[in-house]
Amino acid sequence: MILPLEQAGWLVFVIPVIGALLTPVFAKIHGNLRDLMAVLVGFITAFIAIDMIASMVTSPGVYGYDLITWVVAGDFVVRFGVLIDPLSVLLAGIAGGIGSLIILFSVGYMTGHDEEGRLVKDPSLTRYYFFMQFFVAGMILLVMADNLLLTFIGWEIVGMCSYALIGFWHNLKEPSPVPEYKTEGDYNAACGMKAFMVTRVGDIGLLAGILLTFFITGTFHYQELAESGSWVAPMATGLLPIAALLIFAGPVGKSAQFPLHVWLPEAMAGPTTVSALIHAAAMVKAGVYLVARLVPIFIEITFQVSEMVYFFQTVAIIGAFTAFLAATMALVQDEIKKVLAYSTISQLGYMFMALGAAGLVAESVTAYAAGAFHLLAHALFKALLFLAAGSVLHVVQSKSMKDMGGLWKHMKITAITFIIGALALAGVFPTVGFWSKELILEALWHEHQYLLFTMAFITAILTAFYTFRMVGMTFFGRKSDYLVQLESSGHHLHESPPTMTIPLIILAALAFGGALLEPLFFNTFSVLASEHTLSAPFEWGILTPFTIGFTSMFTVLVWVIGIVPAYFIYFKGNGDFTSLRSGPLGRFLENRWYINRLYYRIFVDGYLRLSEAFRTRIEPALLSFNLGVRDGMDGISRGWRRTMTGVLNTNVLGMMLGILVFLLIVLFL
Repeated sequence: MILPLEQAGWLVFVIPVIGALLTPVFAKIHGNLRDLMAVLVGFITAFIAIDMIASMVTSPGVYGYDLITWVVAGDFVVRFGVLIDPLSVLLAGIAGGIGSLIILFSVGYMTGHDEEGRLVKDPSLTRYYFFMQFFVAGMILLVMADNLLLTFIGWEIVGMCSYALIGFWHNLKEPSPVPEYKTEGDYNAACGMKAFMVTRVGDIGLLAGILLTFFITGTFHYQELAESGSWVAPMATGLLPIAALLIFAGPVGKSAQFPLHVWLPEAMAGPTTVSALIHAAAMVKAGVYLVARLVPIFIEITFQVSEMVYFFQTVAIIGAFTAFLAATMALVQDEIKKVLAYSTISQLGYMFMALGAAGLVAESVTAYAAGAFHLLAHALFKALLFLAAGSVLHVVQSKSMKDMGGLWKHMKITAITFIIGALALAGVFPTVGFWSKELILEALWHEHQYLLFTMAFITAILTAFYTFRMVGMTFFGRKSDYLVQLESSGHHLHESPPTMTIPLIILAALAFGGALLEPLFFNTFSVLASEHTLSAPFEWGILTPFTIGFTSMFTVLVWVIGIVPAYFIYFKGNGDFTSLRSGPLGRFLENRWYINRLYYRIFVDGYLRLSEAFRTRIEPALLSFNLGVRDGMDGISRGWRRTMTGVLNTNVLGMMLGILVFLLIVLFL
């Protein structure tokens, strides 16, 4: 609207890169200037992203702009370009808009008080703002890229920044809360490394899938991949499903899906603002975006390569199982950020379930739209929940919900906004989460995907229960002994400063007004129906904004079965589940189905045992062998030296014998 799309498509990720690079310069001038510029750059990025959304609403279309020719090898050309369409603009708006609010929130959150009550800033804020801005830039580059190679570059930038930010407080020498983690005191550093290593497993598969796709198709560009009629060959029948599944390995790692889900709970070791950025605006959304980008292309290919259905089945099944798996783990968590972390894994599973179902149902556009709209909804309410949790932690100075309770009286803005986010997460009318979850349930039910529907329904009940368990333990009931002791020591429980509450209010308004977003979302995305190059199989005309229907009955059941028991147990304080928590089921869930422990035993303990075996057995054997070789060669040398008499006749005789032996060898061979 204000900026031409061609310019906005580049500036939206170039601006935060420039801001990140200039952060150390601003810090040298003054710390306040550094903070101010970080906030300013964040809002400029958000403005450009929102301006692109406005342009897409008023002048819908699919636009590609090339900046430079990147690689040229004969007829093969890779362009460095951006692809501007509703999907890329939506994700850029999420990363830029929510990212700007998180950076604003950081100004208050990353400031504390010393022992004398004076305000002090985190000593590593320069590093913090550098990686936060670079994180946003990498995510926007990832979603704006017009080809798989450029997407992969943004993908790796996001991975690098997440590693640096999860382990941001790497110097803290605090004991590991996970007994099997032998981290030598550097728990935060170990968590960052774990996230980096686990996601690398998926990234290797992604890179292999990208290269195999190029081998089959001869291109990396999305629009050229969509023109499947020009390149699908007989060999694609066997190789394309393999390439698609290898590519999906990347989203499984980045978006923390089973079996690579184990890194995300440990990502809570970083600042809560980092957690909000990872869970709501960047990192985990990258995997959902890539699948959403490729699903229309793969549906078109399925018409010619029927084996591609295995890709959609895998995506849907892994998404459904992960959603249920993470929801059960969230039931027994005591850290507020850990509950939100498992919630993220579960909700991402919902998105993959819907996107996978898009290739399995007749009206594929309904399931696709449901997954894409839930991505938007989750970004809003999860950013709200994490920032509100950060507001609580900033005041309470503890992550454990057992140390909270009764905070409603002291932090009303935080409490109200948190409850709105909780209502959205639980799918309660009229929040944005209600509309997105209803659309997923409706798509699955009406397309007869009853197994997926059942998994989604059960997961929704578990989600409603653990969400309001979290609300009750944090804001209601009696104050914990920890809070009473904290107040008696002179610590005043109070609301967070405006730099923290203003982002909460904005996000709460967006999360609450979800009914207004759905028609706008569908109208904007419907442009893809007229663009053969991106989503030819989708018939957006059959999709209408959700209305109350048959599946709404199941949503009401979710509220009754999930929220009502949580209210009586955790708001009213009725019931004692200590024995259940200490029983086999409680231990099973608390130990995360023992999946994480199994990985640790195999890949960490197994590696250490292998290293120890090399040190105690193989290395001494090699040294002994080397010593034996040394002694043997020494003996041969000493024996050979005896033949060196220095007598001419003896030397000549030796030469003649050698020549004779050589001639005999030549003669008989």
